[in-house]
Amino acid sequence: MYVQLTMAERLKDLRVIDKKLTLEQLAEQTGLSKSALGKYENEDCGDINHYAIQKLAKFYGVSTDYLLGLTEQKNHSDVDVASLHLSDEVLELLRSGKINNRLLCEMMTHPRFRQLMADIEIVVDRIADMRIQDMNTVLEVARQKVMKEYAPDEMDVYMRTLEVAQINETDYFSYIIHEDMDESTETIRENHRKDTTTADETTPTQDGIKVLMHSILDHKDETTILLKQLCAQMQIPEEKITEEEVRAFRSMIQKSKLFKKQMSMRGKVGHAYKRR
Repeated sequence: MYVQLTMAERLKDLRVIDKKLTLEQLAEQTGLSKSALGKYENEDCGDINHYAIQKLAKFYGVSTDYLLGLTEQKNHSDVDVASLHLSDEVLELLRSGKINNRLLCEMMTHPRFRQLMADIEIVVDRIADMRIQDMNTVLEVARQKVMKEYAPDEMDVYMRTLEVAQINETDYFSYIIHEDMDESTETIRENHRKDTTTADETTPTQDGIKVLMHSILDHKDETTILLKQLCAQMQIPEEKITEEEVRAFRSMIQKSKLFKKQMSMRGKVGHAYKRR
């Protein structure tokens, strides 16, 4: 996940997420050509004229600095830092580049973040600790009284119930906070599934292993197996490989000393075990 959006990403997000427009609709409303707008939203585009920047900034209601990536603020460029009540240490950390401010912003704007902060405040202020301890005390007193008067087996269902019903406040609040974090993290993760920096769900190696196993089970010859592995790992569609290319691949592989050695050993390992 990149620390900040590129200009192309900002333009596309403003069009698709904020305005919910197609390129054709944006072209009609701004007077800029569809081809130029599509080019501006392309990562490889490094050339956008001043007129287009000003036109798009005005249309989207953001500053030109935001479009150019000089600021992350769309609408609050004049906010007084003092009004945020942030400590010097926090400001220094945010300016240092040591953390991903973009990720922090996404976490803070997630609907579950306010609940996370409330739960942490409850833990810090020990607001609920006393109530939990009161309930635990009642249960423990009842358990001790039953044990003293009736001396039941400690593994008796009712005795065990009085014991396990007592709550460990540390474990309980850890679970609550973990649950808050899990939901926001999963949402952010899903939102960035298609990012260029996000790893693929399956690797070429995994695909190659699957192809290899299917080929072995189908009793394919060695060159076919190698070709299928290569296609899987290099993401080459098998149907696009011509017969001439297959023959050339076979001819090239058969010149390999490793391939010849493997062919000469074929079946000998099995026979060696049989002789034993």
